[in-house]
Amino acid sequence: MLLPVWAGDDADHLATAFRSVTDEQTRRPDQVVIVRDGPVGARLQTRIDELVAGSCVPVDVVALETNRGLGPALDAGLAACEHELVARMDADDISLPHRFATQVPIIESGVDVLGSGLLEFGTDLDDVVGSRTPPVTAADITRRARFASPFNHPTVVYRREVVQSVGGYGDFPLMEDYLLWAKLIMAGARVANVAEPLVAYRVGAGAYARRGGWAQLRAELALQRRFLGLGFTTPAQFARNVVVRGGYRLVPERLRRSAYRRVVAHYPAGNPQG
Repeated sequence: MLLPVWAGDDADHLATAFRSVTDEQTRRPDQVVIVRDGPVGARLQTRIDELVAGSCVPVDVVALETNRGLGPALDAGLAACEHELVARMDADDISLPHRFATQVPIIESGVDVLGSGLLEFGTDLDDVVGSRTPPVTAADITRRARFASPFNHPTVVYRREVVQSVGGYGDFPLMEDYLLWAKLIMAGARVANVAEPLVAYRVGAGAYARRGGWAQLRAELALQRRFLGLGFTTPAQFARNVVVRGGYRLVPERLRRSAYRRVVAHYPAGNPQG
Protein backbone atom coordinates (compact mmCIF):
# COMPACT_ATOMS: atom_id res chain seq x y z
CA MET A 1 0.00 0.00 0.00
CA LEU A 2 1.43 3.35 -1.11
CA LEU A 3 0.06 6.20 1.00
CA PRO A 4 1.28 9.81 0.55
CA VAL A 5 0.88 12.37 3.35
CA TRP A 6 1.51 16.10 3.27
CA ALA A 7 1.09 19.07 5.63
CA GLY A 8 -2.49 19.72 4.50
CA ASP A 9 -3.76 16.31 5.60
CA ASP A 10 -5.86 15.78 8.72
CA ALA A 11 -4.37 13.52 11.41
CA ASP A 12 -7.68 11.84 12.26
CA HIS A 13 -8.50 11.22 8.60
CA LEU A 14 -5.06 9.68 8.13
CA ALA A 15 -5.63 7.32 11.06
CA THR A 16 -8.97 6.22 9.62
CA ALA A 17 -7.43 5.70 6.18
CA PHE A 18 -4.47 3.76 7.55
CA ARG A 19 -6.59 1.41 9.67
CA SER A 20 -8.91 0.76 6.75
CA VAL A 21 -6.01 -0.75 4.76
CA THR A 22 -4.45 -2.64 7.65
CA ASP A 23 -6.48 -3.71 10.69
CA GLU A 24 -9.83 -3.73 8.89
CA GLN A 25 -8.83 -5.56 5.69
CA THR A 26 -9.80 -9.21 5.30
CA ARG A 27 -6.61 -9.61 3.23
CA ARG A 28 -3.91 -7.38 4.64
CA PRO A 29 -0.99 -5.92 2.69
CA ASP A 30 2.55 -7.14 3.30
CA GLN A 31 3.92 -3.61 3.52
CA VAL A 32 2.67 -0.04 3.85
CA VAL A 33 4.85 2.76 2.46
CA ILE A 34 3.97 6.19 3.83
CA VAL A 35 5.53 9.02 1.88
CA ARG A 36 5.77 12.17 3.97
CA ASP A 37 5.89 14.81 1.28
CA GLY A 38 7.78 17.56 3.06
CA PRO A 39 7.54 18.80 6.66
CA VAL A 40 4.26 18.31 8.51
CA GLY A 41 2.85 19.74 11.73
CA ALA A 42 3.56 18.23 15.14
CA ARG A 43 0.12 16.63 15.49
CA LEU A 44 0.28 14.93 12.10
CA GLN A 45 3.85 13.73 12.69
CA THR A 46 2.85 12.32 16.08
CA ARG A 47 -0.04 10.47 14.46
CA ILE A 48 2.27 9.02 11.79
CA ASP A 49 4.65 7.81 14.50
CA GLU A 50 1.76 6.24 16.45
CA LEU A 51 0.41 4.45 13.40
CA VAL A 52 3.82 3.05 12.50
CA ALA A 53 4.46 1.86 16.08
CA GLY A 54 1.05 0.20 16.43
CA SER A 55 0.70 -1.26 12.95
CA CYS A 56 -0.18 -4.90 12.42
CA VAL A 57 1.85 -4.92 9.18
CA PRO A 58 5.35 -3.60 8.40
CA VAL A 59 5.48 0.13 7.63
CA ASP A 60 8.24 2.11 5.94
CA VAL A 61 8.22 5.91 6.00
CA VAL A 62 9.86 7.82 3.16
CA ALA A 63 10.47 11.31 4.57
CA LEU A 64 11.07 13.93 1.87
CA GLU A 65 12.78 17.07 3.11
CA THR A 66 10.70 19.37 0.90
CA ASN A 67 7.22 19.19 -0.56
CA ARG A 68 7.73 17.83 -4.08
CA GLY A 69 4.13 17.32 -5.13
CA LEU A 70 2.09 14.17 -5.61
CA GLY A 71 3.83 12.72 -8.68
CA PRO A 72 7.42 12.90 -7.42
CA ALA A 73 6.28 11.78 -3.94
CA LEU A 74 4.61 8.69 -5.38
CA ASP A 75 7.66 7.90 -7.49
CA ALA A 76 9.81 8.09 -4.35
CA GLY A 77 7.38 5.78 -2.60
CA LEU A 78 7.38 3.30 -5.47
CA ALA A 79 11.15 3.02 -5.14
CA ALA A 80 10.66 1.93 -1.52
CA CYS A 81 7.98 -0.66 -2.28
CA GLU A 82 9.39 -4.16 -1.82
CA HIS A 83 6.59 -6.04 -3.58
CA GLU A 84 5.44 -6.27 -7.18
CA LEU A 85 1.80 -5.37 -6.54
CA VAL A 86 1.19 -1.84 -5.27
CA ALA A 87 -2.15 -0.42 -4.13
CA ARG A 88 -2.91 3.30 -3.99
CA MET A 89 -5.02 5.43 -1.72
CA ASP A 90 -4.86 8.94 -0.28
CA ALA A 91 -4.66 9.96 3.36
CA ASP A 92 -8.33 10.93 3.66
CA ASP A 93 -9.92 8.00 1.81
CA ILE A 94 -11.27 4.74 3.23
CA SER A 95 -10.79 1.29 1.72
CA LEU A 96 -13.70 -1.10 2.24
CA PRO A 97 -12.74 -4.27 4.17
CA HIS A 98 -12.89 -6.62 1.18
CA ARG A 99 -10.95 -4.35 -1.19
CA PHE A 100 -7.73 -6.35 -1.42
CA ALA A 101 -9.50 -9.71 -1.21
CA THR A 102 -11.39 -8.64 -4.34
CA GLN A 103 -8.64 -6.92 -6.31
CA VAL A 104 -5.52 -8.98 -5.65
CA PRO A 105 -6.76 -12.28 -7.18
CA ILE A 106 -7.84 -10.40 -10.32
CA ILE A 107 -4.52 -8.66 -10.81
CA GLU A 108 -2.66 -11.88 -10.00
CA SER A 109 -4.54 -13.51 -12.88
CA GLY A 110 -2.62 -11.36 -15.35
CA VAL A 111 -3.82 -7.74 -15.14
CA ASP A 112 -1.30 -4.89 -14.91
CA VAL A 113 -3.58 -2.07 -13.73
CA LEU A 114 -6.87 -2.63 -11.88
CA GLY A 115 -9.18 0.01 -10.46
CA SER A 116 -12.69 -0.06 -9.07
CA GLY A 117 -15.76 2.01 -8.48
CA LEU A 118 -15.82 4.36 -5.53
CA LEU A 119 -18.27 6.02 -3.19
CA GLU A 120 -18.17 9.73 -2.45
CA PHE A 121 -18.96 10.69 1.13
CA GLY A 122 -19.13 13.80 3.28
CA THR A 123 -18.49 13.74 7.01
CA ASP A 124 -18.47 9.94 7.45
CA LEU A 125 -19.47 6.72 5.71
CA ASP A 126 -23.10 7.23 6.72
CA ASP A 127 -23.04 10.35 4.55
CA VAL A 128 -22.65 8.79 1.08
CA VAL A 129 -23.52 11.42 -1.51
CA GLY A 130 -22.61 9.75 -4.80
CA SER A 131 -20.70 7.07 -6.64
CA ARG A 132 -18.38 6.75 -9.61
CA THR A 133 -18.52 3.65 -11.79
CA PRO A 134 -15.58 3.33 -14.21
CA PRO A 135 -15.50 1.50 -17.56
CA VAL A 136 -14.77 -2.18 -16.96
CA THR A 137 -13.38 -3.78 -20.13
CA ALA A 138 -10.01 -2.98 -21.68
CA ALA A 139 -11.70 -1.69 -24.85
CA ASP A 140 -14.00 0.64 -22.91
CA ILE A 141 -11.14 1.84 -20.70
CA THR A 142 -9.02 2.66 -23.75
CA ARG A 143 -11.93 4.46 -25.42
CA ARG A 144 -12.75 6.44 -22.28
CA ALA A 145 -9.12 7.45 -21.78
CA ARG A 146 -9.15 9.58 -24.92
CA PHE A 147 -11.58 11.94 -23.24
CA ALA A 148 -11.45 11.39 -19.47
CA SER A 149 -9.44 9.51 -16.88
CA PRO A 150 -10.54 5.85 -17.03
CA PHE A 151 -9.51 5.00 -13.47
CA ASN A 152 -10.44 6.29 -10.04
CA HIS A 153 -6.87 6.85 -8.84
CA PRO A 154 -7.43 6.08 -5.12
CA THR A 155 -8.81 2.64 -6.05
CA VAL A 156 -5.98 1.41 -8.25
CA VAL A 157 -3.71 -1.60 -7.78
CA TYR A 158 -0.90 -2.00 -10.31
CA ARG A 159 2.32 -3.82 -11.05
CA ARG A 160 5.22 -1.69 -9.84
CA GLU A 161 7.62 -2.65 -12.62
CA VAL A 162 5.06 -1.88 -15.34
CA VAL A 163 4.47 1.60 -13.91
CA GLN A 164 8.18 2.28 -13.53
CA SER A 165 8.87 1.02 -17.07
CA VAL A 166 6.93 3.99 -18.52
CA GLY A 167 8.66 6.51 -16.26
CA GLY A 168 6.26 6.42 -13.33
CA TYR A 169 4.14 9.43 -12.49
CA GLY A 170 6.68 12.13 -13.23
CA ASP A 171 6.26 15.77 -12.26
CA PHE A 172 3.01 16.80 -13.95
CA PRO A 173 0.99 18.60 -11.25
CA LEU A 174 -2.77 18.02 -11.06
CA MET A 175 -2.79 15.52 -13.95
CA GLU A 176 -0.02 13.05 -13.06
CA ASP A 177 -2.33 10.05 -12.72
CA TYR A 178 -4.20 10.64 -15.98
CA LEU A 179 -0.91 11.01 -17.85
CA LEU A 180 0.30 7.76 -16.30
CA TRP A 181 -2.80 5.87 -17.50
CA ALA A 182 -2.24 7.16 -21.02
CA LYS A 183 1.41 6.08 -21.01
CA LEU A 184 0.47 2.64 -19.71
CA ILE A 185 -2.26 2.15 -22.31
CA MET A 186 0.12 3.19 -25.09
CA ALA A 187 2.69 0.70 -23.76
CA GLY A 188 0.18 -2.14 -24.01
CA ALA A 189 -0.51 -2.61 -20.31
CA ARG A 190 -3.36 -5.00 -19.49
CA VAL A 191 -6.03 -2.84 -17.88
CA ALA A 192 -9.33 -3.54 -16.12
CA ASN A 193 -11.75 -2.13 -13.58
CA VAL A 194 -14.15 -3.64 -11.07
CA ALA A 195 -17.46 -1.79 -11.18
CA GLU A 196 -18.12 -2.42 -7.49
CA PRO A 197 -17.13 0.46 -5.18
CA LEU A 198 -14.16 -0.67 -3.08
CA VAL A 199 -12.97 2.72 -1.81
CA ALA A 200 -14.80 5.65 -0.21
CA TYR A 201 -13.57 9.07 -1.34
CA ARG A 202 -13.95 12.03 1.01
CA VAL A 203 -15.64 15.03 -0.63
CA GLY A 204 -14.89 18.07 1.50
CA ALA A 205 -15.75 21.73 1.23
CA GLY A 206 -14.42 23.32 -1.93
CA ALA A 207 -14.31 20.06 -3.90
CA TYR A 208 -15.93 21.61 -6.97
CA ALA A 209 -13.96 24.83 -6.71
CA ARG A 210 -10.72 22.83 -6.85
CA ARG A 211 -11.77 21.26 -10.14
CA GLY A 212 -11.85 24.65 -11.82
CA GLY A 213 -9.85 27.84 -12.13
CA TRP A 214 -6.86 29.01 -14.13
CA ALA A 215 -4.39 26.57 -12.59
CA GLN A 216 -6.61 23.65 -13.56
CA LEU A 217 -7.08 25.09 -17.03
CA ARG A 218 -3.32 25.45 -17.54
CA ALA A 219 -2.80 21.87 -16.36
CA GLU A 220 -5.59 20.68 -18.63
CA LEU A 221 -4.15 22.40 -21.70
CA ALA A 222 -0.66 21.09 -20.93
CA LEU A 223 -2.05 17.56 -20.61
CA GLN A 224 -3.95 17.76 -23.89
CA ARG A 225 -0.85 19.04 -25.69
CA ARG A 226 1.13 16.17 -24.19
CA PHE A 227 -1.47 13.64 -25.32
CA LEU A 228 -1.40 15.05 -28.85
CA GLY A 229 2.40 15.00 -28.92
CA LEU A 230 2.46 11.38 -27.76
CA GLY A 231 -0.04 10.41 -30.42
CA PHE A 232 -2.49 9.31 -27.72
CA THR A 233 -5.18 11.59 -29.15
CA THR A 234 -5.93 12.75 -32.68
CA PRO A 235 -6.12 16.44 -33.64
CA ALA A 236 -9.93 16.16 -33.62
CA GLN A 237 -9.92 14.61 -30.14
CA PHE A 238 -7.47 17.28 -28.99
CA ALA A 239 -9.81 20.04 -30.19
CA ARG A 240 -12.83 18.40 -28.56
CA ASN A 241 -11.02 17.94 -25.26
CA VAL A 242 -9.74 21.52 -25.17
CA VAL A 243 -13.24 22.89 -25.76
CA VAL A 244 -15.17 20.54 -23.48
CA ARG A 245 -12.68 19.81 -20.71
CA GLY A 246 -11.11 23.27 -20.86
CA GLY A 247 -14.52 24.91 -20.76
CA TYR A 248 -15.45 22.83 -17.73
CA ARG A 249 -12.54 24.38 -15.82
CA LEU A 250 -13.79 27.92 -16.40
CA VAL A 251 -17.57 27.72 -15.97
CA PRO A 252 -19.03 28.97 -12.66
CA GLU A 253 -18.80 26.52 -9.79
CA ARG A 254 -22.57 25.97 -9.78
CA LEU A 255 -22.50 24.76 -13.40
CA ARG A 256 -19.39 22.67 -12.78
CA ARG A 257 -21.12 20.96 -9.86
CA SER A 258 -24.15 20.18 -12.02
CA ALA A 259 -22.04 18.84 -14.89
CA TYR A 260 -19.96 16.68 -12.55
CA ARG A 261 -23.02 15.15 -10.93
CA ARG A 262 -24.62 14.39 -14.27
CA VAL A 263 -21.60 13.03 -16.13
CA VAL A 264 -18.95 11.79 -13.67
CA ALA A 265 -20.56 10.80 -10.38
CA HIS A 266 -24.06 9.48 -9.90
CA TYR A 267 -25.88 11.41 -7.20
CA PRO A 268 -29.18 9.89 -6.06
CA ALA A 269 -32.24 12.08 -6.46
CA GLY A 270 -34.05 13.13 -3.31
CA ASN A 271 -32.26 11.70 -0.32
CA PRO A 272 -28.53 12.59 -0.57
CA GLN A 273 -27.74 9.65 1.71
CA GLY A 274 -28.47 7.24 -1.17
